[in-house]
Amino acid sequence: MNLTGRLRPIVAALTALAASACVAGAEEANDYPTAARAEYVYGCMKANGETRSAIEQCSCSIDVVASIVPYERYVTAETALSMSQVRSNLGVQFRTSEQANSAVNDLRRAQAEAEVRCF
Repeated sequence: MNLTGRLRPIVAALTALAASACVAGAEEANDYPTAARAEYVYGCMKANGETRSAIEQCSCSIDVVASIVPYERYVTAETALSMSQVRSNLGVQFRTSEQANSAVNDLRRAQAEAEVRCF
């Protein structure tokens, strides 16, 4: 067996490994469910106008947010924002929680980046 013949299985293995890494990266970048993306775009459009331009900008925005903030962290931030509006002890707990505030700050930074890139 010549050198080329011996390298062929190694090249094939490396190619398969690279392909699986690309697929894993794509899955990680797209871990937001369609419903969550649609809800974000809907809210964004309500805030920015219901135009064709707004749908493109808002779609871009959720893509940027999703590339920066993992979905689990996004859910934490959205829950904290929603629950912090409750006028009770429960709302106070969400407004003063370090974990909730950290997740909200991460989301806000991602949204600011999306604003720069998309609007």
